[in-house]
Amino acid sequence: MIKGLHHNAYRCRDAEETRRFYEDFLGLPLANAFRIRETKSGRATDVLHTFYRLDDGSCLAFFEAPDMPFEFKAQHDYDLHIALEVSQEDLHRMFDKGKAAGIETRGISDHGFIDSIYFRDPNGYVIELTAKRANHDRAMDPVANGARGVLAAWQADKTRRAG
Repeated sequence: MIKGLHHNAYRCRDAEETRRFYEDFLGLPLANAFRIRETKSGRATDVLHTFYRLDDGSCLAFFEAPDMPFEFKAQHDYDLHIALEVSQEDLHRMFDKGKAAGIETRGISDHGFIDSIYFRDPNGYVIELTAKRANHDRAMDPVANGARGVLAAWQADKTRRAG
C-alpha cells in the first residue's frame, strides 16, 4: 500500500539557480545531491540529481541533464504546478518576500477552503504556497463535497458537448 510521497522529480536548467530558489528563497534544505554517470541501460551520461526536503520528509527533486534536450517553458497553472502547504502567517510573509525579491508573485487567491499565492521558479514551473482554512477538512471530505457526483456530471456534460 502507498504510504506517502517520497519525491516528485522535474528537470532544471541549472542546479545552482534551482538551489537558490528552493533552498535560499523557499527555505527547503538541500537534502541530497548525486551525479549519475551511467544509465541503468549502460549509456554514458552526466546528470546531477538534487533533493529538497519538506517538513514531512518528502522531497522535491530535480535533474540537471545538459546532454538531454528539454523544452523549458513557462507552465500554465492548469498544466503543471506544485502546491506546498504553509501556515497563514507564512503565506503572507512569503508573499511580501516574493514581491521584495522581484520574483513573479501572484495572489493571495481565495479558493474557499485554502488561500494561495503563486511564484514562478527559474525553470518556468508554477509554485503554489497554500494555507488551509478552518473548513479545509470538510471541504476535502468526498462524502461532504460529493466529489464522485461532480465528476459524473462533468463526464455527462462533456459527452453531451462532444455529441
